[in-house]
Amino acid sequence: MVEILVNQQGNSFHLKNETISYVIKVEEFGLVSQQYVGQVIDGYATGRNYPRKDRSFSPNFYGATDRLYSKDTLPQEYSSYGSGDFRTPAVRLKQGNGSTVVDFRYDGYEVVNGKNSLEGLPHFYSQQAKTLKLKMTDKAIPGVALYLYYSIFPEGGLVRSAKLINNSPTSLIIEKLDSLQLNMPESNYDVISLPGAWANERQLKREPLGVGKRVFASSRGSSSHQQNPFAALLPKETTEHQGDVFGFSLVYSGSFQLTFETDQYESLRVNLGLNEQQFSWELESGTAFQSPEAILVYSKEGLNGMSKIFHAMTKGCLLRGQYKEKERPILVNNWEATYFDFNERVVKQLMDQAADLGIELFVLDDGWFGKRNDDRTSLGDWDINYQKLPNGLESMIAYGKERQVAFGLWFEPEMISEASELFRSHPEWVLQVPGREKSRSRDQFVLDFSRQDVRVHLYQKMQKILSENDIRYVKWDMNRHLSEVYSADLSPNNQRETHHRYVLGLYDFLEKLTEEFPNVLFESCSGGGGRFDLGMLYYMPQTWTSDNTDAVARLKIQYATSLLYPIVTMGAHVSDVPNHQTHRITSMEMRGNVAMSGTLGYELDLNAMSDPEKVTVREQINFYKEHRQLIQFGDFYRLMSPFEGNECAWIFVSPDQSDCLVFYYHILEQASAPFRLLKLVGLSESAHYSHPELGTFSGSELMHAGFYTSVTKTGDFRSDCYYFKRVEESE
Repeated sequence: MVEILVNQQGNSFHLKNETISYVIKVEEFGLVSQQYVGQVIDGYATGRNYPRKDRSFSPNFYGATDRLYSKDTLPQEYSSYGSGDFRTPAVRLKQGNGSTVVDFRYDGYEVVNGKNSLEGLPHFYSQQAKTLKLKMTDKAIPGVALYLYYSIFPEGGLVRSAKLINNSPTSLIIEKLDSLQLNMPESNYDVISLPGAWANERQLKREPLGVGKRVFASSRGSSSHQQNPFAALLPKETTEHQGDVFGFSLVYSGSFQLTFETDQYESLRVNLGLNEQQFSWELESGTAFQSPEAILVYSKEGLNGMSKIFHAMTKGCLLRGQYKEKERPILVNNWEATYFDFNERVVKQLMDQAADLGIELFVLDDGWFGKRNDDRTSLGDWDINYQKLPNGLESMIAYGKERQVAFGLWFEPEMISEASELFRSHPEWVLQVPGREKSRSRDQFVLDFSRQDVRVHLYQKMQKILSENDIRYVKWDMNRHLSEVYSADLSPNNQRETHHRYVLGLYDFLEKLTEEFPNVLFESCSGGGGRFDLGMLYYMPQTWTSDNTDAVARLKIQYATSLLYPIVTMGAHVSDVPNHQTHRITSMEMRGNVAMSGTLGYELDLNAMSDPEKVTVREQINFYKEHRQLIQFGDFYRLMSPFEGNECAWIFVSPDQSDCLVFYYHILEQASAPFRLLKLVGLSESAHYSHPELGTFSGSELMHAGFYTSVTKTGDFRSDCYYFKRVEESE
C-alpha cells in the first residue's frame, strides 16, 4: 500500500506506506515545512503545526505583520542559503552579481504513479511506487526552477532527490544541492555510523548525537573505507529488535557529506548529498542538474526492522540484470594462493581442485595482462600477457568448461601505472594539476574518467577481452583514492566539477558495459569494501566486502555491513591460515561458517590443502548449495553483536517461514564461562520447527525461551550452525 494524500487546499501532502508517514505543508510566504515523519498514521490534521513565537535574532519576512514566523526556526523541507535561516542549507547558488543568497519558495506540485528515472545516475525503480514532485522558484532568479522529488515505495523506503533547471538567459554556479533535508522536532538521539579503514571497514559506532554539528563525510573521490554513506538515528532505548530508528543512505559512489545539526532550540536538521568542499557546477542556460538520490527508512521494530526495509529496497528496487534474483556461484580466487606468481599450469591445477570440491567459478586475479609481475607496472595495458600465458585465456577457459568450472577475470580500469604503455602514450589522461607533482599510491595514478576519450579507449580494451573470451565474472577493483584532482578537459573555472564528473563518467562506463555483457556477474571492489555503496550495487550486484578475510575480523565487518546491505551483495571467502592480514589461526569450520554468511568463495591454495581439509571444504560447499537460496534471498536478522561482547549470531529465515539457518560464533574462550541462551527471531509463532539433534519446538518457544548453545565445544574461535525446518505438529 502506498498513498500520497493531498488536502482540498492543495497545500498539505501525506506520503505513506505500511511503515512510514511523511507529511509536508506549504506555509505562509510559500515556505515548505516538514510536519511529521515516523510511524504510519491514518491521517494528519494540524497537531504538528510548528508553534509561532517571537525568537530573538531570528529574522522575519519583509511585509509580515508580526515577529512570530521565521525561516530560522521553521522545520523547512529544503532550506535556501543566506536568506534568514542560519542552519545548514540544502541549496546555494552563485549568481551573476556574485551573490550566493537564494530564496526558493513553493510554486506547485504534481503527483505521478511510479518512480522517475535519473539519467546518468543510479536510482531506485518501481512501477508500484508513487512520486510527489514539488516545484520551487526564486522570484529574484526568474527562469530557474528547483524540483524536489519524493517517491514512496511499498517495500517501505522513501527516496528523495533534487533537480535544478536553468531557463534563464545566464549561467549559474551550483555550490550546493543536497539530495535530502529532514527536520525533526527533537534531537535526543543516538547516531550509528560506519567508520573504518582498509581491511577494517564499517566498524559500527553508536554514540549520543550531542549538540552542535556532526559531519560524516568522504573527501576521497570514493564512498571509501573510512566512512560509509550511511547513518541511523535512534532513541537510546532502541535495540536490534524493538524501538524507533531512522536510516539514511546516499545512492552515490563518490565524495559525500552527511550532516546532523542540533540547533539552539534542540531541534535537529539532517542534510545528505555531495561533499560541498569538492563540488560546484556551472549550470548553463537551457540545462539541468540532477542530484543523486537519497533514501530514508523508518522502522518501529529496531535495527533489524530498518535493515529488512533496506534489504528489500535494494534487492527489489535497485539491483538489476539476470543476477538480481539468480543464485550467485561459489568461486575460488587465486590471489592469496599465488599473488602474481602463476602460469597456465598453476591455474589448471587450481581448476582441477576446484572441480573436485564442487566450486563453480575460477577467478584469475591481478597479473594476467601487460608485463604485470608486480604492483608497480602495466595498469592500463589491458592486453593478455602471452609471456606468462602463451595460450592466452582460451585454453584455461576451455579447460574449466570441461570440468563445469566457469572463468572470471580481474580488472582495475580506473587506474594507470607510470610504467605502462598507456602512460607513455597518454600522460595527459591522468588526474593531475599542471606544474605540481603527482602523488603515488600503490605505485599508481588515477585516470581521468570524466574524459570521454579515456573511457572510450578503456571500454574498447575491456570489450575486446570480454567479447573474445567466455568470461562469466568480472571483479572491478579500485586500489587508491583521488588526489591532485584536475582535468585537462575542463576550463580553470570548472575544475570543481571534476570530482562529480569522474563519478558520472564511471557510471556511464558501467551502464554501457553491463548492458553489453548481461551474462557477466560483475563484483565491485576497492581494496576490499572501499566502495561498498548503493550506487555501485545498481551496476554490480555484489561487492567484495573486505580484503580482510580473517574469520574473526569478518564477524564485525559483515555484521555492520548488514545494517544496510543485503547478504547476497556481500562477497565472503574462506582463506588460508595463518591469515594473511591478521596472522590469526582459525579452524576451517569457523572460516566456513563466517564465509557462508555471504556469497561464498575460497581464496587459498587448493593444492596445498590436506585431505581432511578438503573433506571439510567439500561438506561446506554441499551444505551451502543446499541452503544457498535461503542464505542469499531469505530474510536476515542479527541476534548477537560482536561489538557488544564475546559472541556473534545471526539467522536466515525463508520468506514463508518454512525453515531457518542460524550461525553462532564464540570468539575467545574463558574460564568458568556461563551457558548461553540463543533466542531466534522471524519465525511463525504457531508453527513447529524440527532440528535433527535438538528436537522439535514451537516457533514461540524458539523465539521467547530459546535454547542453549553447544556446551561440549571448547577453545577460541568456535562456531555452530543450526538448521530448523517447519514440520506438522504430529510429526
